Amino acid sequence: MIVYGLPNCDSCRKARAALAAAGRSVAFRDVRAAPLSEAELETLLAAFGDRLINRASTTWRGLSDDERAKPPVTLLSRHPALMKRPVIHDGDMLLLGWTDATRARLGIE
Repeated sequence: MIVYGLPNCDSCRKARAALAAAGRSVAFRDVRAAPLSEAELETLLAAFGDRLINRASTTWRGLSDDERAKPPVTLLSRHPALMKRPVIHDGDMLLLGWTDATRARLGIE
């Protein structure tokens, strides 16, 4: 299992702690320190569409209208913090966010 996110993100920290407490082996990938490739971003965008971009973030609010109009792959490549977090890759399953639905899919209460 791989958790993609940022180390200082509260949702990512909660997810990692809960997964570890449940005995799950988790690899964490800091998307700033180890940016996602264009192919990886395309895969995530195919799975989640526009939901992958966090339009409620401080980063989004700081972008100009011209910047916001760029393709999602370009936006996420230039601004990794725009990615909604965490993204969890478990086998063939991709999950977005640390929600009740995500926890249920992973069998975590």
